[in-house]
Amino acid sequence: MTHTLTTPHTTPAAPARPAALRALAGGMVAGPLFMAAGLAQGFGREGFDFTQNAISQLALGEAGWIQTVNFVLTGTLLIVGAAGLRRALGGDPGSAWGPVLLGVFGASFWAAAVFPADAGAGFPAGAPDTTELSAHGTAHMAAGMVGYLALCGALLVVARSLAARGHRGWAIASRFVPVAILAGFATSAVTVLAFTAGAGLGLLWLAAVTARLATGPSN
Repeated sequence: MTHTLTTPHTTPAAPARPAALRALAGGMVAGPLFMAAGLAQGFGREGFDFTQNAISQLALGEAGWIQTVNFVLTGTLLIVGAAGLRRALGGDPGSAWGPVLLGVFGASFWAAAVFPADAGAGFPAGAPDTTELSAHGTAHMAAGMVGYLALCGALLVVARSLAARGHRGWAIASRFVPVAILAGFATSAVTVLAFTAGAGLGLLWLAAVTARLATGPSN
């Protein structure tokens, strides 16, 4: 008498459903949109210097409403993306905390819109070379700190889902990107470009990871 032995297996994650894909699009678009709008404004606004000024300062001055809208729209897209991420992850590792942390990141952009950065480093025109922190400027910085720490946490958590789906390289990179983000923030006292690069890297990597999660498992 013979017996057939069966080995347990796990069912690979399926591609995200259409409803989740539509919501995930928020996470895919948010970062590139924010950076494109920020770069376009920075190169077009008189007196703005990427080596001296942060993109947040573009919310100051007569044309500042453009950057304020950029903050609000980006935050909205990120929160929509967080809802889509929850659907896409299903029961994967990271399905609980990943979307929550991404939602906190999105909310930090709304806070940045409500509490603008302080003028300084010669921008906007007529501003002093030095920056004196105000209450709203301190709140703006706190929102950015909390938001990007939440993003770093979200990437670390979602790395588990990427690994579970067979995206090993993506999972490894998602564990190193937070280190690069924090390194950029830590060296911002030397050059604002480091801060901008770290923030931009986080936003663009989030867009790439969100797009990757919208697909099925690695072949």
